[in-house]
Amino acid sequence: MATPLESGITFSNVGRAKWWQTGFFASQTGYVLLALVALFVVMNFASPYFFTEGNMQNVAKNFSFIAIATLGMTFVIITGGIDLSVGSMMCFSAMITSMVMTHLSTPGAPGAEWFVHLAADGKTVIANVPGLILLVSVLAGLGVALLVGLVNGFCIAVLELSPFVTTLGMLSIVRGLGYVVSNGRGSFPGGPDADYFYALTSGVVFGMPAPFVYLVILAAVMAAVLHHTSFGRHVFALGGNEKAAALTGISVVRVKIGVYVICALAAGLQGIIVSGWLGSAPANMATSYELNVIAAAVIGGANLAGGVGGPLGAIVGCALLEVIRNGLVLAQVNSYWQQALVGVIIIAAVLVDRLRSRLA
Repeated sequence: MATPLESGITFSNVGRAKWWQTGFFASQTGYVLLALVALFVVMNFASPYFFTEGNMQNVAKNFSFIAIATLGMTFVIITGGIDLSVGSMMCFSAMITSMVMTHLSTPGAPGAEWFVHLAADGKTVIANVPGLILLVSVLAGLGVALLVGLVNGFCIAVLELSPFVTTLGMLSIVRGLGYVVSNGRGSFPGGPDADYFYALTSGVVFGMPAPFVYLVILAAVMAAVLHHTSFGRHVFALGGNEKAAALTGISVVRVKIGVYVICALAAGLQGIIVSGWLGSAPANMATSYELNVIAAAVIGGANLAGGVGGPLGAIVGCALLEVIRNGLVLAQVNSYWQQALVGVIIIAAVLVDRLRSRLA
């Protein structure tokens, strides 16, 4: 017996997907990418300085300063969660890194004898290999981020507290700890490895700003994890339907703790990189950065309801915000308009996605 397909029978009650529901246009990221390309074209005509090499270097570097944290935030948002503590985490990790680096570079300080000592002529001598102090300091900064991520994940996954309330509280706790350990004065990277630190955080790698190179590498890793590992599939499963995911045997607790740890580590790394660019880790560093990070993720296509998101969207969202900021500066528009425009873009991005869903 011939099948309907073989006999040429068609069904009028079965519709075809519209062009805006398939391929490149199937996600919000596609529309935002088009908007970014259009903005590049407009800025090319609006300012002769926009496409200069120096300005493009600045754009790549500046949007990288929130994009790495946005990658981590995207993991959390895909599961349907939120992390409001990333700005404070950026500051705290940067502070710990700078303070440990300075402490271990001070002869006579507790524990510093393993790294430096004073010679007979009074000069400081590095007791171990160059770069070891930097490595220990960065691991210390990422270590506190790991601890904060574990606490966030435990409270949300095990104690079943609200992600919004938990991370809002952690925002205040971590920011307060930063003021306590620094006495509100901030900290500065110092010691024999300071030059290495600045070279790795604000230098140039393969002709590109170092933060941008790190961003590309981490985005590739994130894409591989999300789309080619069981952990990535479980992250999407939680965002789609957490109860159904639990019934299929997915360890909801383990995955939730994992994404909050990833988010905290990404924020910590971002803070360390930003402190290298600033040359210090001030006590008010990265204040309200969590809003920019969340905004970039949402604009790039991550759905706050969960189940949708990826590295490309995170990067595109960050790039769009930075190009707008850069364009306002070149056009000599009052910088205070930037925050207002960010809000407009967030609402517009959500509106476009809603309209596309209704037309499905």
